[in-house]
Amino acid sequence: MRVMLRAHFDTAATNEGIKTGSLPQAVKTLMDKVKPEAAYFGLHEGVRSCWIVFDLDDSSRMPALMEDLFLQFNAELEVGPVMNAEDLAKGLAAMQSSPS
Repeated sequence: MRVMLRAHFDTAATNEGIKTGSLPQAVKTLMDKVKPEAAYFGLHEGVRSCWIVFDLDDSSRMPALMEDLFLQFNAELEVGPVMNAEDLAKGLAAMQSSPS
């Protein structure tokens, strides 16, 4: 299932992660594990944030994928299913063709 991970990172923890090199390494490790369809990084609500879209084939993978973000960077995480435009069109077409 295609999901979007949204993470807000603690400023003090990421400042330290930048100094030590652990932040870029953690991001690289996560990217290598999830092989994202898309990944964006920027500021949201005044803190470093990321939005990563990837295929989560088994929800039991979530702890292994995300625990470092909690432990190292005091991240606030949200993960939820998302659709691209093609998925949405397919879902809407299925709704129109099925009886109400």
